[in-house]
Amino acid sequence: MAFRLDIGQYYAADSPIHALDARVKLCSALVLMVAIFCATTPAQLAISTVAVAFVLACSHVPAGRIMASVRPLVMALAVLSAFNLFFVQTGETLIAFGAIRITVDGAWAAVLYTVRFALAVLVGSLILITTTPTRLSDALDRLFSPLARIGLPGHEIAMVIALMLRFVPVLADETSAIIDAQSMRGGGFDEGGIIARVRAIVPVVVALLASGLRHAEGLSLALDARCYEGGAGRTHFREPHLGTRDAIAAFFSLAFVAAIVLLA
Repeated sequence: MAFRLDIGQYYAADSPIHALDARVKLCSALVLMVAIFCATTPAQLAISTVAVAFVLACSHVPAGRIMASVRPLVMALAVLSAFNLFFVQTGETLIAFGAIRITVDGAWAAVLYTVRFALAVLVGSLILITTTPTRLSDALDRLFSPLARIGLPGHEIAMVIALMLRFVPVLADETSAIIDAQSMRGGGFDEGGIIARVRAIVPVVVALLASGLRHAEGLSLALDARCYEGGAGRTHFREPHLGTRDAIAAFFSLAFVAAIVLLA
């Protein structure tokens, strides 16, 4: 296959991260991402990088697999970095070339916002890589279940989110297949200017939209055939239990938040 997107693909491994309860992983990841976006100093950014690197190492997922999952966002990171580098004009001037001026604040903003966004994406991607769709769906169902006490459809909300995450790798595979099929028919995605490349992507988007609608219709028919009634009386074959590893993960998240606060 000439083109492949590895977004949200589960990777089986025997690691402490894989063994964690999905609820703890989701809550810890959310805490880590919020704390990362609160980092504003070099020390905070450094400890955030070390913490994320430690978590990635504990997952036993190959670095190439992790980088492949975030590869589609590299262009967005490059644009974000260039935007801050050239458009933030406050602070001492580092480089001046005609109308182009790079300042200290612009360089720091390019590093800060790009690294923060990259670290948050890595943490979010790790959740999908180390958690099966079934466990992720069950965790969301339990986390949103208290909403039912105030009249909100907690189970339905959790199911919609779980299905959205479940179909990310499916749509990624179909995107790869569509692009390969278009390339075999002579569609050039790396030829011409920006306008020509955008025009070449339009048939892919249309085909992907049709595929998504087809999957949605098939899923609705499957739910109707099984007499799906939301969360009414639903039980689970395996009931998860929190253990020592989950407590350590929660402590690590809280310790990271405390470090971010102390280094402010």
